[in-house]
Amino acid sequence: MQPDELILQLKQKNEVAFSQIYDMYSENIFGIINTIVNDVEIAEEVLQDVFIKVWDKSDSYSSEKGRFFTWLLNISRNAAIDKVRSKAYKNKRKNSDFDNFSFFIKDDMDLDSISDGYGIRKFVDKLKPMCVKLIDLLFFKGYTQKEASETLEIPLGTVKSRNRTCLNSLRETLE
Repeated sequence: MQPDELILQLKQKNEVAFSQIYDMYSENIFGIINTIVNDVEIAEEVLQDVFIKVWDKSDSYSSEKGRFFTWLLNISRNAAIDKVRSKAYKNKRKNSDFDNFSFFIKDDMDLDSISDGYGIRKFVDKLKPMCVKLIDLLFFKGYTQKEASETLEIPLGTVKSRNRTCLNSLRETLE
């Protein structure tokens, strides 16, 4: 079947046409989604959601308004952006899974001596505890300044000024 005929069949809820459309476009759509969400598993999930929407909303497509691929692309892009903006996605990004990092640490390692060996310990020890917390939230856990403000229960302006002060302090320590 030609693409126009496939689209007409899709609008009539023809499963064979849907399968062929999926085969034609899924690889490209997956690439677009994965570029936005930057996670293969989540991209696969969003891809499934997109094609469910395509099946359910196929009658809303009109060739007079644009090409089918553009319509499909817009659905995909919006679904991926919605996923990235979702609270669950943000929380997953903030919370690193310990299992991903456990291979670095062996049971018999003395972490204090290792960190001293790299010279990290002397820099960390010179920072104020609030700076350590703030830098951890903003730079290692990916919080926004607003999220850090809410987590630490301090005003946003205070987070911004402390961040600037802490980074300057760290910069001076490193020099």
